[in-house]
Amino acid sequence: MIPVALSLQLAPRLVRSFRYTYSQLVRTSKNTMAKPCILATRLGAPGGIYQCYAPCIEKHFTIITTEEFTQNRQNLAGNIEAVFVWGGVLKVDRDLLQSLPYLKVVVNGGVGVDHLDIPLINSFGVKVCNTPEVVDNATADIGMGLMLASARKILDGHNYSVCHESGDLLESSMGTDVSGATLGIIGMGRIGYKVAKRASAFDMKILYHNRNRRLEEEEQAVGASYCAKMEDLLRSCDFVMVVVNLSPQTHKLIGAKELAMLKPTATLINISRGPVVDQDALVDALQRKAIGAAALDVTYPEPLPRGHPLLSFPNVIVLPHMGTHTRETSGVMVERMVTNALAALRGDTPPNEVKV
Repeated sequence: MIPVALSLQLAPRLVRSFRYTYSQLVRTSKNTMAKPCILATRLGAPGGIYQCYAPCIEKHFTIITTEEFTQNRQNLAGNIEAVFVWGGVLKVDRDLLQSLPYLKVVVNGGVGVDHLDIPLINSFGVKVCNTPEVVDNATADIGMGLMLASARKILDGHNYSVCHESGDLLESSMGTDVSGATLGIIGMGRIGYKVAKRASAFDMKILYHNRNRRLEEEEQAVGASYCAKMEDLLRSCDFVMVVVNLSPQTHKLIGAKELAMLKPTATLINISRGPVVDQDALVDALQRKAIGAAALDVTYPEPLPRGHPLLSFPNVIVLPHMGTHTRETSGVMVERMVTNALAALRGDTPPNEVKV
């Protein structure tokens, strides 16, 4: 016989042990019958994965939306094994990580993971994955599109066709040639090299600056010349395209000093991340007509608020971060997210795990 006093002391522990064992059994039973659960912004919601990609995800997972999770966190948290981050809307912070005891992986749609605290996430035993390579072509395409649209004043031409009051084009509508011009690429990684391949088809002279020089045969394949100093590139080019990852080292990489080195006719193109360019310095350079034009796929914040000075210049094109915004590329990104998540849940090494 166990003394009554001792029984009263042991009772709470036994109850907790029973509850834990029971919850484990229920969870195991659920997982054998149902698809694993992921936490994601509601499909089709602002900042969420588009609804058209639902079949790809729902084939493998049950989606718990952020709204459902907020309303019923206590009952749903134990079911979630993966988090899908799209567009940086869903914030993966310490509070969220502490609330998800069975979380195994955070999967980001896109290459850039500067919005994720990877050391923090890893400290909870959770992997982080992204979707590199699949975005390369679409991002390089948008870079070339911005360069062409800016140089040839394509938007001006469209607006003229819509609103013209006379049949004569103004002298100010004349653009500049891209073919034969000099393009400087800052950041010759996968995307930068794709840009160089496209630019070589336009018979452009290509200079590039990178942390590491590419192999000689790779340079020759696209006709690119290496600039060990970024300053030499900036002073020599008609177009400068920024294609670097955002990091403490690249934050405001292009500031007042660098903009002052550009030709007064040069165009700055940014397809990397907004904070890589000092926007205040860029506004100042444009106001002083120290550079010819700017074409930006990325800004900070995104999108820019109405009335922002960058939106007032006739020689500036601003897009709302559309580099990967195609049906094909977005679809492959979602497929890659699914592949990474499934691998992590199986206990395998995901193909695109990000390590610091």
